[in-house]
Amino acid sequence: MQGAASVLADAYPGRLALGIGVSMGFLVEQSGQQWTSPLRKMREYLDGMDAAVEAAPVPSVPFPRLLAALGPKMQGLARDGADGALPAMMPPEHTRRARELLGPDKLLITVQSVIPEPDLDKARAIARQTPTLTLPGSPYIRALRNLGYDDAALADGASDAVIDACFTLGDDDAISARVQEHLDAGADHVVTAVFAPDLASTADRFERLASALL
Repeated sequence: MQGAASVLADAYPGRLALGIGVSMGFLVEQSGQQWTSPLRKMREYLDGMDAAVEAAPVPSVPFPRLLAALGPKMQGLARDGADGALPAMMPPEHTRRARELLGPDKLLITVQSVIPEPDLDKARAIARQTPTLTLPGSPYIRALRNLGYDDAALADGASDAVIDACFTLGDDDAISARVQEHLDAGADHVVTAVFAPDLASTADRFERLASALL
């Protein structure tokens, strides 16, 4: 990972931000690996990357190393052992709390899932097709509980309120407003991940969304 990131950063100076995550227990065990303490696993992985620095190319512009940190313990490691955090699919309140924990000098890049569908019932139905909130042991469910959502709101694919908090739904103005909420809450950047059935449709929706986001 250290070598590959260094090569990319050297080839495209200032263009690479490396995000690293531990995934979740259900998916890790499906791949044949053993699920262990995420915090310890990530700390050991970062130590291994640090040990490989001397053997890797030296890019002219250093690349930031960001952790997919949803909970406060992983965010603490992102603060102390990395360059910042890269949480995904969380509401702006999560961004605000993450900024408080990271402090002012660490990068906070929020990934916001976007469903550009003005019919909210249709948009919520699309959001519920994703397994993120229903997989066993989902860290997203745990993070939402920490934000105050109860079991009733998180059951059966999540309530409308939870879906609306985790996904950005609606027209260009609604999506732009949500992105601004994350920026106001302390995000340095907001990555929009648009739901679309194929690459061509994804590119088309990004092109239409770009002017509103800019």
